[in-house]
Amino acid sequence: MHAKYRPHVLATLSLGLPLIGSHLARMAIGVGDTVMIGWYGVEPLAALVIATSFFHILFFLGMGFGIGVLGLIATHVAAGRETEVRRGARMALWLSAGFALAVMPLMWWSEPILLALGQTQTVSALAQDYLRIAGWGLAVVLGQLTLSSYLAALERTQVVMWVTLAGLPLNLFLNWVLIFGNLGAPELGVRGAAIASVTVQVVQLAALIAYAAWVPVARKYNLFQRFWRPDWQAMWQIARIGWPIGLTMVAEGGLFVASNIMMGWIGTAQLAAHGIALQITSITFMAHLGLSNAATVRVGQAKGRGDRAWMRDAALTVIWMSLAFAAVAIALYLLFSEQLVRLYLDPADPQAPQIVTLGAMLLMYAALFQLTDAFQVIALGFLRGVQDTQVPMWIAGFSYWVVGMPVAWALAFPLGFGPAGLWLGLCVGLTLAAVLLMRRFWRGHARGDWTRATAPV
Repeated sequence: MHAKYRPHVLATLSLGLPLIGSHLARMAIGVGDTVMIGWYGVEPLAALVIATSFFHILFFLGMGFGIGVLGLIATHVAAGRETEVRRGARMALWLSAGFALAVMPLMWWSEPILLALGQTQTVSALAQDYLRIAGWGLAVVLGQLTLSSYLAALERTQVVMWVTLAGLPLNLFLNWVLIFGNLGAPELGVRGAAIASVTVQVVQLAALIAYAAWVPVARKYNLFQRFWRPDWQAMWQIARIGWPIGLTMVAEGGLFVASNIMMGWIGTAQLAAHGIALQITSITFMAHLGLSNAATVRVGQAKGRGDRAWMRDAALTVIWMSLAFAAVAIALYLLFSEQLVRLYLDPADPQAPQIVTLGAMLLMYAALFQLTDAFQVIALGFLRGVQDTQVPMWIAGFSYWVVGMPVAWALAFPLGFGPAGLWLGLCVGLTLAAVLLMRRFWRGHARGDWTRATAPV
């Protein structure tokens, strides 16, 4: 390793590893909810899957403000603009809360929407029961996301990880009590899962608020001082950065929802194998997502210092680290594909051998998937660090939906490649996004030579 990259590697790991841990902990909480409701009943499980999908689409749409402020705050911190740090973080919290309140009616009256989308009466009613409670947690989780970005920009990512991890056992315990009616509590089913989730979310938000107000490095920003006062200029700036990020997140999430639907057209066993393969790849994807968040901070710091050479070194460091994670994941997929798929199946299930074979085949394509998906999310992290979000939104939408999805459909159905064709199409869309987004960063933001090349890491 060249000596000039060693500090970048250490700083990126210090930021990125706790963020990776946080993402994995959030995923584990979701898996815990699914498993425990699955033990409770089939229809409640179907309702939970539909309800959380509904919730997450709205969450993706609203999370742009919390993500968008990450690079902006990192830039202001590096430039020593204390007042701007406070203004940006505060208005991101305002916008997140406002968005959550604006979309609450969609969750409160979600049953007719789900019925119109073809869900059964029972599943739609149970999903609405869940969303009427879980919906109150949307403002809470968006607030968590914004405070996590604020603390990450201050290079305090460890506390975010520990707060998220602490929520996992609490969520499992409350699920056990409220879903099944243990310890004298009423048996609430999906409503119990929703109450457990919102309770954990409130506790986590309170912990982040307390830490953000207490930690010495953040005290000078006085984040919560006169919090009720609006700042329209800062609010517009955050909204302009954040709404394209939200639409980009919805476009990417919708790509995989559409792939689930199309795989279901092929067959039940194929859909099961597809779901397992996506779950496995989503776990390894958390490493790249955490590195992308770290990249946003590092590039934002370089922008604040006015040091483009430092920006290039930081970006190259993240790319090589992401490649290293991808190489490990690819080796696991190629060497242990069948063993990984079997972890999700009952060996006594008569369809298990077919699903294992299909899932193992899809994990071969996931080796390509790792590289393309990693590079597009890393490129988005770079561009968010320099607050470039509108053009990347159009690039992502074009790559995913104008190119990737039609190619996936054509390969899977008219050309007859089936599940393999669907995954190849996804790879095509993600690869195009990675190439165009990386090109925009390296040719539009990382070119040239600024003078402050010796800024401290």
